[in-house]
Amino acid sequence: MPEPVIAPYGTTRAGAKVRRITLANAAGMSVSLLDYGGIVDELLAPDRRGRLANVVLSCPTLADYETKSPYFGALVGRYANRIAGAAFTLDGVRHTLPANEGANTLHGGPADGPAPNFSHRVWDIVAATGSALTLRLHSPDGENGFPGDLTVYVTYTLTPDNTLRLDYAARVAGRATVLNLTNHAYFNLAGGGTALDHEIAVAAARYLPPDAANIPTGAIAPVAGTWLDLTCQQRIGPARAGLDHCFVLDKPEGVIGPAALLRDPASGRVLAVETTEPAVQVYAAGKLDLPPYGPGDGIALETQHFPDSPNRPAFPSTRLDPGEAFRSSTVWRFTTDQTRT
Repeated sequence: MPEPVIAPYGTTRAGAKVRRITLANAAGMSVSLLDYGGIVDELLAPDRRGRLANVVLSCPTLADYETKSPYFGALVGRYANRIAGAAFTLDGVRHTLPANEGANTLHGGPADGPAPNFSHRVWDIVAATGSALTLRLHSPDGENGFPGDLTVYVTYTLTPDNTLRLDYAARVAGRATVLNLTNHAYFNLAGGGTALDHEIAVAAARYLPPDAANIPTGAIAPVAGTWLDLTCQQRIGPARAGLDHCFVLDKPEGVIGPAALLRDPASGRVLAVETTEPAVQVYAAGKLDLPPYGPGDGIALETQHFPDSPNRPAFPSTRLDPGEAFRSSTVWRFTTDQTRT
């Protein structure tokens, strides 16, 4: 396995140096990551004829990642997805967060200010050897209103069989916190153009109905008989361009298992997503407007816990206590389908 290549990428507005780390395998697949936001900046995967193309949406410059990016390829935290009312109560204490999507908190809070969310921070490179990169981030107690002194580790591992594995680990000190981590890559297996011609399947017979602000109502509803029934592989198309929903996976929480399958019939590229998480947010980028990209040009498959869990005791808990080890894993497995349809 080739050794990682580490190169300067640029300097943030605050003066921090950013590096780009490239992992490659013997099959020719490679992934380039930034220590800024843990961003998957480029992921080169082969089509059915062995031709490589970048299958994730990305920004051309660091400045664009800082000011324009809708979380392209980024690690998201301290809490992925939404927390209603930008507040939650933990152990009898009310914690107020910065609102950055209407009255709610999205993906850990704002991108700028004294405490940017995890997607807009420079992470420490702990190790870059062989096929793996490990990044670390420290988030102090009270940052963006979240309790607990938190340290997060994320390891990206590229395997010989064209799989990228993301392993998350975290510990909190001082007091308990809530934690929900994901990667917000937008996939386009064609390497460009619309992703609405992709076919998708989601291993979920249930979903979380959202309100007008995309906050879960608290119900867990069956997908059967609705336009959200993705249990069988089918074309996304204009009919599903409005996808931005959290699906409850059929597998047990904490056990790695199927989440979603994405297929591009034209190129033959197939992405199978597996995770230990209990849910996946499927977003068809219906609001994307960042030339050259527009609506439907990428599909995000955000493995995670449920949105607004800190305010929903019936949802799987996102609580992390001091002395407890947080672990989560997600696998992106790339293959090719030799049958063109």
